[in-house]
Amino acid sequence: MNIRFASPGRRPLAVALSVALLAPGAAFAQSAPGGTAREQALEARIAELERQVQLLVAAQRPPAAPGPVAAVPPPPAIAPPARAAGPAAVGPAAPARGPIQLTTITPGAAPGTTFKFGGFIKADFLSTRTSDGTLADGAVGRYLYIPLQTPVGGGRASGVDTDFHAKFSRFNLGVDTVTEGGDKLSAFIEMDFFGNALATQVNNLYGGTLRHAYVSWNHWLAGQTWSNFVDANNFPESADILGPTDGILFGRQAQIRYTRGGLSLSAENPETLTTAYQGGSAVVASDRGAMPDLTGRYTWKGDWGNFGVAAIARQFRTRTAASNDTAFGGAVSVGGRWVFNARNDLRYQLTYGEGIARYLGFGNGSDVEVDLNGNLRTVGTLAGWVGWHHVYTPRLRSTVMYARADYDHALAYAGEGATKTQQSVRANLFYSPLPKLDLGAEVMYGRREIESGDSGDISRLQFTTKYSF
Repeated sequence: MNIRFASPGRRPLAVALSVALLAPGAAFAQSAPGGTAREQALEARIAELERQVQLLVAAQRPPAAPGPVAAVPPPPAIAPPARAAGPAAVGPAAPARGPIQLTTITPGAAPGTTFKFGGFIKADFLSTRTSDGTLADGAVGRYLYIPLQTPVGGGRASGVDTDFHAKFSRFNLGVDTVTEGGDKLSAFIEMDFFGNALATQVNNLYGGTLRHAYVSWNHWLAGQTWSNFVDANNFPESADILGPTDGILFGRQAQIRYTRGGLSLSAENPETLTTAYQGGSAVVASDRGAMPDLTGRYTWKGDWGNFGVAAIARQFRTRTAASNDTAFGGAVSVGGRWVFNARNDLRYQLTYGEGIARYLGFGNGSDVEVDLNGNLRTVGTLAGWVGWHHVYTPRLRSTVMYARADYDHALAYAGEGATKTQQSVRANLFYSPLPKLDLGAEVMYGRREIESGDSGDISRLQFTTKYSF
């Protein structure tokens, strides 16, 4: 074998490779003619190494080197080493690529664990007008629709507020594992930046907010996520973080859940929202209940859409100087999504029960009210929403929705300031000029009426930009 070197600087490398090739050859020279099958395989491997050295030397020659590079004949066929049985490769081999990183991103996880990262950046631009007073500086109702914060008073000066923010941007992390025995394990955590403890519109120091944090294995789940009483899969698309807030079930909390097929059962963190005697619209939270909120849901799915029925049983308890009592309540909800065709679907939900205001919107009212003797009385509630979604083109779509909730307060207990009815209507238009980029505009009108008959209106124009990843 003759090898030319393009320059003296490459001579040590070539000499070393030549020695590596010639040493086994010398050993073969001492073997009997013909050799064994093992010796023939070694000769074939040496021939392959010689071919690779020639290619390496040719690649190191300067472009100006005279004469063409001699073609290297293909090596003889080499029998691959024995390996475990598995699926045969299909098609040409993919080019070799180096690893993205040298170590796994989840070094403490079980072997075979996959990692995912996602979320979106969302910027909102809002202009809000209220008919009977202004929203307080820093009020949550300045950034999303909170029915209880709609000013009511009749005749007070109206106000217009403009707010820009990006606090609803979020990110999430998740891992999934399937063990050798077929068990499925997963964990998920998600945060946004809605925390307001240190924030003003001067420093914009919005804190992180925990949305989801749970682990699941096979049919079980433990941790914080959507309540089983909530049908989060059917939320309508909206520029507002929620949309039909008046009548929609909404809430994330710690729980333990069992799911098999379309059936899911859960025990969840309890909380009681109370209106004190003659407390009006003021709501006080209490976590004195001993029984967890117990829920059950069953969902049917098909090409036509989906339909679900959910039920909840609750215990209410307060322990204050004015009240130390316990009551029970519950509710039933139906809802789903009807698909008419590829461009139109209708989403809806209807809920009725005693003491379910905590699960409506962002806690739209009270679950119970206190009478003159400190006893608890559950508040009957009927709530619902409907939304029509239409796709104009692959890039353009819109949703129109209406929501309403009616509360059966006892005027003698709650007082004239308690909310009697709240409702809203909104329409939006979304355009996606690029994949995962959504530009949206939405108009909303809401109205809140209290037991005295007074009412207040709120209207909002909102623009949003969201890039999902």
